[in-house]
Amino acid sequence: MSVSLSIAEIKEIIGQLPVSVLQDLLQQIQEQIETEKFMQLAESGFSEWYDPEEDIYESKT
Repeated sequence: MSVSLSIAEIKEIIGQLPVSVLQDLLQQIQEQIETEKFMQLAESGFSEWYDPEEDIYESKT
């Protein structure tokens, strides 16, 4: 499902939420950001291992 909202619309919706829901939303957003940052760090750690010439799993067909 894809929803297209402007930032102004999102701000308006967020402004109508109760504080408890805002706290939960903030926590979920922070967790998502942390996960994304860790994934980027992990990915950069494997870049030195990537060698297309040695990719034995790459299909040659």
